[in-house]
Amino acid sequence: MILVTGGAGNVGANVVRQLLDAGEKVRVVTRDPSDRSFPDQVEVVPGDLTRPDTLPAALSGVDRAFLFPVHNAVDGFLEAARQADLQHVVLLSSAAITYATPGWIGEQHLRLEQAVAASGLPWTFVRPDAFMTNDLAWTPQIANGGVVRGTYGNAAVAPVDPRDIAAVAVRALLDQRVGEAYVLTGPQSLTQIDRVRIIAETIGRPLRFEEQPRERFRELLIRHQGLPAPVVDELLDQLAERDGKTAQVLPTVEEVVGRPAFTYAEWVAHRAAQFDSPA
Repeated sequence: MILVTGGAGNVGANVVRQLLDAGEKVRVVTRDPSDRSFPDQVEVVPGDLTRPDTLPAALSGVDRAFLFPVHNAVDGFLEAARQADLQHVVLLSSAAITYATPGWIGEQHLRLEQAVAASGLPWTFVRPDAFMTNDLAWTPQIANGGVVRGTYGNAAVAPVDPRDIAAVAVRALLDQRVGEAYVLTGPQSLTQIDRVRIIAETIGRPLRFEEQPRERFRELLIRHQGLPAPVVDELLDQLAERDGKTAQVLPTVEEVVGRPAFTYAEWVAHRAAQFDSPA
């Protein structure tokens, strides 16, 4: 039996489906076991990573687990996992750990990795770079006017499809790839301007990227999207660092999974309905 935490998320939902496709028995722990969004074959049990008393029952009879990164809640899970004699934990981490300046995000994930490594449990770390799904934040602008506003439009990343992140995690679970830390990117270095163009070409609508002054965009993210100022400043600093540069593209997905990683256009086609829906 494999336990999946965060099973309703972009990565976790794909982990669930791919494990089922591989013939595995899957249990999902969730705060709301009445949620009907999981496939019928999944065993859904109540539990919460922030409430350690709910975890022993969720881990009973489980030999492997996919662990979603809930900061400040990992210790209770690890203690319950040790008591349940868990044989392998695959942690969803972040490529930010590998940056020259990891920043707040990287430091949070590093603490999680260190806790898992110190637990004595066999582990694998999956470290994706920017998620393609981050760009779903553009959908209101795309649906209402077709102008995507941002800053550092020529900043490049190599975004990765959550289906590929899940595929690497699933291979780690199935093959017991203990002690590995996989850094994942997508197959293309793409600026924000490139990505808006690809979305336009894929959904067949005229779209454009409109450059905003950094301070105006910073205020938008803090005041209207509610993001903490340190996180926003870190994000903008990273964009500034990547402005006009080519992002590193790694072959990890293909090496681990045995097929090419999904391109950005393939991901957009997969999520096209969301890009073309009114806000």
